[in-house]
Amino acid sequence: MSTGVIIALIVAAAAVVAVAAILAVRARGSHGGRGLKQRFGPEYDRAVARHDGDVKAAEDELGALVERHGGLRERPLEAAERERFEARWRAAQEQFVDSPKAAVVEADHLLAEVAGARGFPDGARYEEQVAALSVHHADHVHGYRRVHGAALAGTGGRDRGDRAPGTEDMRAAMIDARALFDDLLGRERRESGRHRSGQPSRTADRSHQAPWGFHRHQTKEG
Repeated sequence: MSTGVIIALIVAAAAVVAVAAILAVRARGSHGGRGLKQRFGPEYDRAVARHDGDVKAAEDELGALVERHGGLRERPLEAAERERFEARWRAAQEQFVDSPKAAVVEADHLLAEVAGARGFPDGARYEEQVAALSVHHADHVHGYRRVHGAALAGTGGRDRGDRAPGTEDMRAAMIDARALFDDLLGRERRESGRHRSGQPSRTADRSHQAPWGFHRHQTKEG
């Protein structure tokens, strides 16, 4: 083998190594630092706080979540499914007036079902479901945690609060949970399309005709 051929092979091998290194750096960048901050938003800050300010530990945790759940593809809901879910949420809002706790429990169950219908882990595996949701719905997943905590609070047992939440706590939990519910149903995207086309969606109209249906003076429980 001539010297020229050997040099050419060495140069080619070096080029391959250089390209691989660049791709590896880009891959790390997409999962760490700024990439993770952009992807997780408020979840990034919560992870850092959970690790007492240890950014590396938080980024390792979030990077692992992306590795585990980043490839999940959400299944679109059929129109009939969406209608059923929306009807159940409206019923839960109306139920809040007479029984805030029951409404919160129903909202918790409903979010688990909607997420499962979209292709996320089954609601029976709450922690895993929330982990997957944090990767794909980071802006609103905290609402699920909040309503889940309110649903379990005061029921006793491991990881459940001993103090029953007040009505205002449950109201706030329902409002936060509604943001994730809308996101999972794709309502924000449908609304954007409605404004672009100028043609209102009948489903969206019905949801807006039934706004957040309780106020401070309406609730019968304190």
